Amino acid sequence: MNHDSATVPVDIETARAIVRLLLGPDDAPELLPPAPSEVGTLTTLLRGQLALLIPEVEAKASRLSKQSIPRYCALACIGEAVRKLRLGDGDTPAVRVAVARKLARSAKALCDHYDKLDGGAASQSKSR
Repeated sequence: MNHDSATVPVDIETARAIVRLLLGPDDAPELLPPAPSEVGTLTTLLRGQLALLIPEVEAKASRLSKQSIPRYCALACIGEAVRKLRLGDGDTPAVRVAVARKLARSAKALCDHYDKLDGGAASQSKSR
């Protein structure tokens, strides 16, 4: 099945589910890391989710005024996510978990921006 990426919505719930596996509901530092065999898979999934989220959030942010604070924040978050995508996976289990959690925090933030930018666009169009 061939879909135009502009018409297929990002699966925010899947992205958030992956994030919860690494961060828990409150990004609790005491959360036990996933099994070493799962970290690589979760990291790969997060990299894929970020690759989908970044252009979607960027497109939503670009529709806002250049002076918009939500736009500025979303674009800053995108820059941070891009930098984190450049990280290697790590040579030790502890580093692999740390990288996966950094990617998860970026994915969580981008999901939040994705949702908020939708809400902002809806409320702006209703006020017109």
